[in-house]
Amino acid sequence: MPFHTTKDSTKLFYKDLGPKTAPHTVVFSHGWPLNSDDWDYQINFFLSQGYRCIAQDRRGHGRSEQPLKGNDMDQYADDLADLLNTLDVYNAIIIGHSTGGGEVARYLGRHGSSRVFKAVLISAVAPLMLQTEANPKGFPISVFDSFRSAMASDRAQFFVDVPSGPFFGFNRPGAKVSQGMIWRWWSMGMMCGYHSAYECIKAFSETDLGPDLKRIDIPVLVLHGDDDQVVPIDASGRRSAQLLKNGTLKEIAGGPHALHTIHPEEVNQAILAFVNKN
Repeated sequence: MPFHTTKDSTKLFYKDLGPKTAPHTVVFSHGWPLNSDDWDYQINFFLSQGYRCIAQDRRGHGRSEQPLKGNDMDQYADDLADLLNTLDVYNAIIIGHSTGGGEVARYLGRHGSSRVFKAVLISAVAPLMLQTEANPKGFPISVFDSFRSAMASDRAQFFVDVPSGPFFGFNRPGAKVSQGMIWRWWSMGMMCGYHSAYECIKAFSETDLGPDLKRIDIPVLVLHGDDDQVVPIDASGRRSAQLLKNGTLKEIAGGPHALHTIHPEEVNQAILAFVNKN
């Protein structure tokens, strides 16, 4: 399995699939507490379209090392920069889901867009999930404290409850529940280091990505479901589109947080159309 080593000597697993001569490389950043396997539907699609696809397991997640340090958005962005530098990637389309969307925003705000052609934020945690005076539509800190409490009490059960309910929208009346998706989420979540998963809750909930969004100078597609119970669209997708200099918002009716899993065809086609748009 391929690994690259970051500047702080952490070994991170990554996938590098498809032709290196492709005009564009699609780079994927996954959500909490998952790993690069969460992008199977998108990687398979873009490979069929002739693109090169790269995805890494974030530090502490999946097959990557589980350091006690660096479980924050700045380091996540720096790790993404190390990956693109190591593989010498240019003209990339970088796509992030949930926490991965925050990682993409922080990468562009922190490292610039010299290696990036366009970006896509899917159900992203940007600009800020935490409720503050300036962000009244966010969640109170008690919500994220309850996540930490549930992890400390019984992480294995918590990682059943999340995908069984709001993540996929399986708690909605009439939802078609897939037990396989639930256990797939659980298995990826349990691969994540406990400390990394715990610390990442602070990273995805309390990091203000508004200044990063304002600095981004490339076209960005914001994809968000209007029934996202995990990262509600009013405080995230719609607000992000307003802050971006060149942002395009596409709302998917009834879409849950796991937009790319529950509506893969719609998401894939929306991204492809965005990539091909002049």
